[in-house]
Amino acid sequence: MEHGAAPVAIAKRDRVAVITIDQPPVNALSTAVRAGLLDAVRRAGADRDADALVIACAGKTFIAGADLAEFERPPEAPQLPEVTQTIEDCAKPVVAALFGTALGGGFEVALACHYRIAAPGARVGLPEVKLGLLPGAGGTQRLPRLVGFARALEMIVGGEPIAAVDALAAGAIDEIAGDDLVTAAIAAARRLAGASLLLRRSGALPAPAVDQELFARARRDAARKRRGQRAPEAAIDALSAAARLPFADGLGHERALFLELRASDEAAALRYAFLAEREVAKVPELGPEVKAREVRRAGVIGAGTMGAGIAMCFANAGIPVTLLDVDESGLARGIESIRRNYAASVSRGSLAHAAMDERVGRIVPTLDWNTLRDADLVVEAAFEDLDVKRRVFEALDTVAKPGAVLATNTSYLDVATIAGFTSRPQDVVGMHFFSPANVMRLVENVRAPATSPAVLATAMRVGRALGKVAVAVAGSDGFVGNRMLMQRTRETFFLLEEGALPQDVDRALVEFGFAMGPFAVADLSGLDIGWSNRKARAHRRPPGMRDCNLLDQVCERGRLGQKTGAGWYRYEPGSRSPLPDTEIEALIVEHSHARGIERREISAEEIVGRCVWSMVNEGARILEERVAARALDIDMVWLHGYGFPAWRGGPMYHADAVGLPVVHDAICRYRDRFGPDFWTPAPLLEELVRSGGRFTRWSRVAATVRGPS
Repeated sequence: MEHGAAPVAIAKRDRVAVITIDQPPVNALSTAVRAGLLDAVRRAGADRDADALVIACAGKTFIAGADLAEFERPPEAPQLPEVTQTIEDCAKPVVAALFGTALGGGFEVALACHYRIAAPGARVGLPEVKLGLLPGAGGTQRLPRLVGFARALEMIVGGEPIAAVDALAAGAIDEIAGDDLVTAAIAAARRLAGASLLLRRSGALPAPAVDQELFARARRDAARKRRGQRAPEAAIDALSAAARLPFADGLGHERALFLELRASDEAAALRYAFLAEREVAKVPELGPEVKAREVRRAGVIGAGTMGAGIAMCFANAGIPVTLLDVDESGLARGIESIRRNYAASVSRGSLAHAAMDERVGRIVPTLDWNTLRDADLVVEAAFEDLDVKRRVFEALDTVAKPGAVLATNTSYLDVATIAGFTSRPQDVVGMHFFSPANVMRLVENVRAPATSPAVLATAMRVGRALGKVAVAVAGSDGFVGNRMLMQRTRETFFLLEEGALPQDVDRALVEFGFAMGPFAVADLSGLDIGWSNRKARAHRRPPGMRDCNLLDQVCERGRLGQKTGAGWYRYEPGSRSPLPDTEIEALIVEHSHARGIERREISAEEIVGRCVWSMVNEGARILEERVAARALDIDMVWLHGYGFPAWRGGPMYHADAVGLPVVHDAICRYRDRFGPDFWTPAPLLEELVRSGGRFTRWSRVAATVRGPS
């Protein structure tokens, strides 16, 4: 579209008015698009030389949804319900030509049309719940009239798009086109011209019969899976209205719910998270002049759980990868683990058997270091020990080709020190994957002082190619995620000493929005991992500083978590459900008495406050030290690596939403109560409280962080 050109145009072919939306990059439903589409439908509907209409899009996709930038401003006319109702009420057939993604309001436009034809690779859906919303332009009323209430609940409350072939089978679309989508849409429009449109208007169809237990079951599932979120419950409410109210009344009910959600804190947080996920890829220090290196072949050193998962990431992305281990049995276990993971995907129906064979075929197991000579990027995933890293990188330095990117998957160790084990520190970067690497979306890309901009740019591009949320951070003890996690972990142990039990802490944080509590997560991961790290870091602890050794005591009893049947909880044989254990409770009480600590009742509010605000205070220091450039970088790490509830936006956004003076006052109260060692407010927090600022608006770099108002 030329600069200044109207985003909606009309052209006639064979007495069919083809309305084309051209609003790069994704044809979002901005005010200009809504106004243009409404005007075009009205004009084409009144045009005596047009017998039917087709709504199509230029570019790479049909309407991919709303223009989220407009959500920060008051609503502007025309609103989408007026557009969709005008489409449905048109006296001439209106056909939607769908390709790419037709999502949210885009799919609502299609649902209001009288016929929907899609390209074979198209995907359609109503994912508004992921933004704290529900479909607000008739989606909850029209979709169940086409596909039934069970499928509509699945699509709207689940929020996942579906492929064209599944949409056709469900009744959400009417046809899958061949090569020329618009020509096929025009042909469909001509077939419908002159025919009665009554049965093609989804709003005129009767709502299908439904057992009200379906909605009750959906509410129970939403309460369990989407704890604390309003949007899924509201979506079920709107769908229930479609079953019991006339269409027009159902539309009114849907719209009222939509407007309520649009103004909610939940929706604002989820919009922030959505936009921040796209913004995080734009590293402020990497200008357009910085070019990433090509990565056509990768290598992974270490075939353990992490290394095998990283190798799968490359194979999944179509990048051939050499998987090296120094031990033949370890290499065999790694390959077997990879095959087992892929086989599980095949058994679930999420991966075809041929695709599994293709991906396994991209992974070349080896014991020979020389096979890494052709790799453009090598990721070391060896044991978390500096001497081990030294041996690996000294060997790698002798075999890797010039210009190859050498990455370490360390979780805590100093990337600059590791880079110093090579003759080319400018080519070394941290790529901290999260376990299981083939599942978790986060990778922290860690730049050391000597890391070249091109190498950081390469790590960022590779992260995106692997389907990860890649976040650029600087070297620091624990980087961003684990550095903040250490603060929370400290407080969880102190809470046990003072009167809480593992189930109390876990319950409070699950109610806050985490999928699992920290003690249940530790049992799942294996307590020996945290114990090993604690022992390795013991020398960092200043003499006399408060410390809790409960983890040592638990592990010394052989309780290492689920894999041993007992950790902070006990587990029945074959079960992963954590059960409170009187042995652990007695151990904790005895520990408190031995320390001279009088146990007390601790509220869920205090548990959440100490766990979350300790992280936020550390996040402020991370920003001060430029370990992270922006609050959104921290929030993306915690949303995608540690399960912070997305509907709270991330820890730094959440602090802004609660109010930084409130956070500061809480930290000061903890300082007065527990001492300044752990609870001195970060200077940045104090600065922002004085100036009335926000974390999500603050940056020392030139780039402007796009955050909520």
